[in-house]
Amino acid sequence: MSKQIKSSQVNPLSLDAHILSVMLGERRFENVFQSVSRMILGDPSLIARVNVNGRNTYDFKIFRQGKKHIIGMYDEINSFVSYVKDAAEGGSSKEMAFVLIGEPGNGKTFFVDHLSALYRDFISKPENRRYTFRFINLDKLGGYGRITSIESQTYEDPMVLAMNIFEEKADNIKFLQGFGYTDKQIEEVYKNYRPLGSCSYYILSQIRKYCNNDIEKIKAFIEVEAVPVSESRGTVTGKYAAKDKITSSAADLIGEEAITRLLHISDTDHPYRFDLRRGALARVAGGGIHFADEVFKNKKDLVQVYLGVIQNRTIEIEGYKWPLDTLIIATSNNSEFARFLEEKEQAPIIDRCRLTYMSHNTNYKLQQELTLYSIGGRDKTTFTNEKLHIDPNLNYAISVAAVLTRMPANDKLSPVEMMKLAAGEVAGEKSIKTLSEVINDLNSDPDITKRFGQKGIGHRNIGRALQILLERSETQEGRCMYAGDVFKSLETVILDYVQEPNDRIKYFNDLKIARELYRKNVMTTIFNAYMDEPNAVEKDVMNYVNMIIGIDAKNLGPDKIWTYRDPQTGKLVPLKIDETFVNSVEERLGLKNNEQKQSFRTTITKIYGQKMIKEPSYNFMDNNELVKAVTDVRLKSDIAGAGSLIGALSNRTNEENQKLYNRMINTMMKKLNYCQTCAEKTIEYFCTHDDAN
Repeated sequence: MSKQIKSSQVNPLSLDAHILSVMLGERRFENVFQSVSRMILGDPSLIARVNVNGRNTYDFKIFRQGKKHIIGMYDEINSFVSYVKDAAEGGSSKEMAFVLIGEPGNGKTFFVDHLSALYRDFISKPENRRYTFRFINLDKLGGYGRITSIESQTYEDPMVLAMNIFEEKADNIKFLQGFGYTDKQIEEVYKNYRPLGSCSYYILSQIRKYCNNDIEKIKAFIEVEAVPVSESRGTVTGKYAAKDKITSSAADLIGEEAITRLLHISDTDHPYRFDLRRGALARVAGGGIHFADEVFKNKKDLVQVYLGVIQNRTIEIEGYKWPLDTLIIATSNNSEFARFLEEKEQAPIIDRCRLTYMSHNTNYKLQQELTLYSIGGRDKTTFTNEKLHIDPNLNYAISVAAVLTRMPANDKLSPVEMMKLAAGEVAGEKSIKTLSEVINDLNSDPDITKRFGQKGIGHRNIGRALQILLERSETQEGRCMYAGDVFKSLETVILDYVQEPNDRIKYFNDLKIARELYRKNVMTTIFNAYMDEPNAVEKDVMNYVNMIIGIDAKNLGPDKIWTYRDPQTGKLVPLKIDETFVNSVEERLGLKNNEQKQSFRTTITKIYGQKMIKEPSYNFMDNNELVKAVTDVRLKSDIAGAGSLIGALSNRTNEENQKLYNRMINTMMKKLNYCQTCAEKTIEYFCTHDDAN
């Protein structure tokens, strides 16, 4: 053995070639936790620090890549990465399963499916491929009938075979040293040592006996091959969905005795008579991910199987054992998990799980990205195959409505304040610190459903609301998914799909608030259309902000012109300070005296200073009260108030009013992405007093 083996001397499918490739770093020998950990943390540039709900955390960019990637889930992803990293470093997590618990439709299954897809792509790269072995030329041994080759049933790594090729550990170490392995490399390899599975061990023993322990002859019976990466076959990543009590069987997980094999194998005690690939676990046992969907819906004997698999990481049948290298991720909804907890005798499996309670997404800006998934990426058409337009306010309306239902009742913050702060926006005098305190208080409640974001309208119900909107005759005839109609669709969903009466009452109240916010958005649109400029409101809001900053400037001359540097362009911009405009806006905000005005100006200036450092494009458009005040003042100064505009748009009997209406419709269609239907309906809605608070 002292003479080292060179790569040029070996067959690429041989065990020697694989052992050499691992030594040279061309192939890897690592457990599944190390692989997943390397996939997520391997590139430091894909790890970022973010602030979520007033708390610093990490964002792992690998989950944000691709067309349909994961949105939000910061806490859950951090828990998962911490769990995997701990397991990769030999911590207690390696003997646990990772379980996501939450309401239906909040993204649990989507997260696991996305992770599995990422892992399949990662393993498909040549440098990350997983390998296994098969025993060939079995006809020489006799007793195998027409079976001439047997692949490792649990996709064991050839390095596991190399560490077990002789009976004695010392001989196996000497065997690896013959390839040039250093003591340090051998130590690293042995960190992932595990015994061979029953059938591999049994066949290897027969081969040893047949070859008289001649290693060169033994190797002639071994062939190395890549583990197939197949979603449909359930190899590398596999899923077992809970079935009903009659059709489910432990064989679906761990396999069973195969009659066809007994017809060929003469030795009735041979472990290969058990077909492990009949079960879902063996197919992911070679460094794969097993997804147990709705794990607590399974009957008791299957849960007991999972307990053994999670704790011992082995498949065990009639005393025969096959070690596994598998990451087990499970999901469960709140009600099933609560029912399972009531059965006190099932406590041991909970003890073997890393539980993470997954909340709904509570950031309405991120929800708008999620809602796009529900709307779909393809062009929509009517029943008669005509192009269907999507109202530019639709996404905002349904996203805000859904997120508001997820905001729990609280004395310190209103639902709108919670929603704004969770999205990193300004909420009057309330700070992100208050939200952080509220979340901490809520999350200390032993009742999971009362925690922050745990209840509310989920992703599936958003999809249902959009389906109901699509099937409405108004949508089909108008060839437009008008945002104002989505609230009626959501009412239908709440009535039909929300069972708890108290939840239903809360959600209807949240819809009222969402309608008010939608109306404020419509006001902005109408003003922009009236001014014939897409960003008219934004410009006026920023003019107000810059005016209150410059009003006390030392270099302000009698002409009241203040020159400031625009943080976005870096250019100097002259601005005439209009004190009448400033005072009018502040009066609209209900600021009566100078003290109140000065306090408000100080707050705005402070926000401006904080935001501009990180976000030079910040425009204060999230401050609904300020936006509404500026809009009202501008409408009043231009056409004697919003009431007069409503009158002009409602009464189009004279030519001037008709011209104004036509011009605004034209602006909405050409500059603001509206179609004829939603432009007309939005103006019609503006002219009513619906949802005006």
